[in-house]
Amino acid sequence: MNHSGRTTPEQALDAAAQLVAAPPAHLLEHTSRVLRRLVPHTVAAQLSEASPHAPARAAGAEPLASRVTGAELGRISVDVRVGTPWQGPAVLGGERHRVLGVASAPRGTGTAALLVLGGVPVEPVAEPVLGTVQRLWDLATVHSAGVVAAAYPEHTALSGAAAAARDRALTELADVCTVSLNGVLSALRSPSLDDARARAAATEAAVDALSRLRGKLDWHARYTEERATDAFRQLVRELRPVFRHAATRLVLRPPAEERTLPAEVAHTARAVARAAVLALLEQETPAGRTHVGWWTEQMAGGAGAARLRAAVRDDGAGRIDPAGLLSGPLAERVAALGGSLAVDAVPDWGTTVTATLPLTRAGAATAAGPHPLEGLQPRELEVLEQLTLGRRNREIAERLHISPSTVKFHVANILNKLGVSTRGEAAALALRPGTAGGRTTP
Repeated sequence: MNHSGRTTPEQALDAAAQLVAAPPAHLLEHTSRVLRRLVPHTVAAQLSEASPHAPARAAGAEPLASRVTGAELGRISVDVRVGTPWQGPAVLGGERHRVLGVASAPRGTGTAALLVLGGVPVEPVAEPVLGTVQRLWDLATVHSAGVVAAAYPEHTALSGAAAAARDRALTELADVCTVSLNGVLSALRSPSLDDARARAAATEAAVDALSRLRGKLDWHARYTEERATDAFRQLVRELRPVFRHAATRLVLRPPAEERTLPAEVAHTARAVARAAVLALLEQETPAGRTHVGWWTEQMAGGAGAARLRAAVRDDGAGRIDPAGLLSGPLAERVAALGGSLAVDAVPDWGTTVTATLPLTRAGAATAAGPHPLEGLQPRELEVLEQLTLGRRNREIAERLHISPSTVKFHVANILNKLGVSTRGEAAALALRPGTAGGRTTP
């Protein structure tokens, strides 16, 4: 590839292969490396609705990359339309830079993803180059959406721990700020202060600060939660094309109440439903109807505890092999959330596939104590993820773009924080469903 935007078929295929082969946790870094041949830049950042645990990320030159915020990317997103790249000045990492923004919305996912390249050349990027960048980002987002739809259990466990830690920090921040700002309001409204204009201006500023704080919490909830009805509607949009020309009729039972679901629960429920529908449609004798339904219910013995049931049922031959659904990444992903997956196949009557998912976010604090992974820093979580895949220090260093000695340092910290003595024990703890403070929950 070159800066004129002209590419040979071999170069285009090589770029596509690099993106598809990229580890899910480092897709942004690989995308930046591929696009740097087309558009020189110092930092790449993304804002993605498909990533509930890390919607805003940045990679590139430090300390700029670590200073990029989701709020800055949100402001840039206002100027970028899906499929139409945008160039111009913007604030990134607290500094003004010339940026290139591209947005993509993979069909059938109901989500969008923004890519921002910061520190690009002053002269405008040529149209052919913009088209190539757009297509490569489209490919990256389609690949990312597929990873989210069929995530491996270690990604679910790690993202759950990261989400729980972030939830706790945000809650504490909200409490501290709310108390402080209310104290300011109380003092400024005191009749003992005679500077009415100053008091009024300060009161307005404090009210505005409270409003912005609530806005940040709403923004956070948007990326970590989904309304059950919205999540089910997205599933229906994904299933409609499958049944468009099928002999089987799709019958829907949407959730009856406007309940909020943790994003990883909604993603997993959709993944189960998609896999079950495809498995049932592959039977030699087509069913007359396939029912897809979600509903929430209270869990026995748990004060306020609830769960989501996602069921797919048909009236077909009932001769499906349950092992195809009960083994492999999908079942492990359900287990990583503390849920269960059941297949009931009755010959000549039909098949029912049911996933039961607790609505308590995986990795969130429970009565038994905090999740053991919550004490790990983001980089330590990335190293631990590599350990769960059986990789050695040198390979981890290459994938995370750090030195082997740094990897060794992180591994030592991980073992110490998790209270284990070997890499294998750390990996097993990361993959263990339902853990709390190193103890297996009942």
